[in-house]
Amino acid sequence: MSFETKEEVLGKILLEKKPVCPNCGIEMTLWEVPSIPFGDGLGWGVPYLFLCFNDECPAYKEGWDSIKENFGHNASYRCFCYPGTETFECMPVFSKMGGTGQIIDDETVLQQEILKENIKKGFSILADCYVTKDYVTVLNLLVDSTEPARVRLKAAEMIGDIGEVDVIEPIRNLKFPNKPIQKEVDKAIAKIHKKFFTRECPFCAEIIKKRATICKHCQRDVAGK
Repeated sequence: MSFETKEEVLGKILLEKKPVCPNCGIEMTLWEVPSIPFGDGLGWGVPYLFLCFNDECPAYKEGWDSIKENFGHNASYRCFCYPGTETFECMPVFSKMGGTGQIIDDETVLQQEILKENIKKGFSILADCYVTKDYVTVLNLLVDSTEPARVRLKAAEMIGDIGEVDVIEPIRNLKFPNKPIQKEVDKAIAKIHKKFFTRECPFCAEIIKKRATICKHCQRDVAGK
């Protein structure tokens, strides 16, 4: 079973025609759902929704009095729609600014498109590197913090397959904040050591042969260590 990433879901939604609010007829706004649960506590079920942020919408304007009268709270409603459906519901908001922090504006969409292109470009470079065994370029992508996380994760995986002993020192000395990348880097180092029958001296950390009994760098006895 395959699962879509948030980027893939967003890409599909951006191709859809935006729905219009059934209460006011105004085009709705793409909105990223927050991490907090909603309704029955099971979550929203989708990463994105369409919301009506028209302050003149009847549902929003009349909602203030309705909620105050029935529940005694200072709140109103915003109409929302599930992407790809004609299912409209209402969610409570407690101020005019409620929910506006999750609006997916044009700038956000542009950033997503740039990210998608950078990932595509990075994966294309990695594919070529795998064929040519160009582990130096793979290493450069891995250590470049400006590269997308997905590209760096794939580079970490690949460096274990085609990398040689000389890549261990550069990546061993780096700490990757992204835990999946760090985990893949650690696996890659172990894979390279296994492939070339090497290990790291427990005293000076220099790379030595797995069967070595004396470290050629620090001259310490490493037999059985």
